[in-house]
Amino acid sequence: MSEARQRFTPEELREVLQHYALGKLGTAKDYPRGSRRSPKVFLQSERGSFLLKRRAVDRDDPQQVAFTHALLDHLQATGFPVPKLITTTEDETLLRLDGRTYELFTYVRAERYDSGLGETQHAGRTLGRYHARVSTFEWDTTTRRVSYHDRGKILKGLNTIPNTVSSHDSVIGHETELLMLTQELYERYEEAGDAVNRAGFAQWPETFIHGDWHPGNMLFGGQKVAVVLDFDCVRIQPAIIDLANGMLQFSILRGDAPPEEWPAFFDESRMRRFLMGYQSRVAVSDEQLDALPALAVEALIAESVVPIAVTGSFGMHPGYGVLQMVRRKVRWIQDNADRMVGWMRDAGGG
Repeated sequence: MSEARQRFTPEELREVLQHYALGKLGTAKDYPRGSRRSPKVFLQSERGSFLLKRRAVDRDDPQQVAFTHALLDHLQATGFPVPKLITTTEDETLLRLDGRTYELFTYVRAERYDSGLGETQHAGRTLGRYHARVSTFEWDTTTRRVSYHDRGKILKGLNTIPNTVSSHDSVIGHETELLMLTQELYERYEEAGDAVNRAGFAQWPETFIHGDWHPGNMLFGGQKVAVVLDFDCVRIQPAIIDLANGMLQFSILRGDAPPEEWPAFFDESRMRRFLMGYQSRVAVSDEQLDALPALAVEALIAESVVPIAVTGSFGMHPGYGVLQMVRRKVRWIQDNADRMVGWMRDAGGG
């Protein structure tokens, strides 16, 4: 069963809004996007449009939230497109009530990603701008350093999955195939991680990566990024971690069919445009370009394994079908890695 989307209760909403000076409220309605564990409400008042968010319980550490808010303030001061934080009547950007953490942002009216090449290229360019802006950001407190690269958590999750999803109808009669599937992904994840390490990952400069650069975390206007959202996953890692995930997320092909029927290949036109946009702002070395396919393999496996290992599903989709799709896409990336690196280098790396 997929996790139910959490929502604000009327009583909770009234109590939270008492701490903000928004004037007369006209509209308050659920905003069912993003993490199911982090409910949001769209608010329209006489003072403007806002988005109220309750942080998920595993992302509400006050120290980490303070870091995120300082980063947002820094980005806004440099002209980077982020939503403005609204302070409480106590002049705080963070509200804590009954053990829960709340944030209020200005609401930006813009459009969702339409898969166009112009939007894709600007998303890559905006990621480059982000990495340039955070290079001048300073923060003394320890920040998370984990990522999808070379994590024991991913391998442990792959070992857990056969038990987690074994009771689902789609797996009955296919238990042996599931074991072979998770074993193959385990080996391919390890192989990709080793390749990245050999390329010099440990020596690459680190920065404050966004950690979740995908189409759902930005809005567009006129084929340009109007606002970047959700900085809950910011951490210290080489910038290439963001680049590989962004290229993957903006080129993956889905479809109306179940995940196990999605095409194995990616939209390479969008992949190229994303990289072109990024490299218009940030130079990427040949060594890092060589590692991009392996990093994409790691990101693709890690994104699916973490939720499936816990719940047995990925959003609304049964975990077994999603893992079948991941295996086919991973195979495609590894089969085409040399060719991909060739056009990446021709695009202007290093």
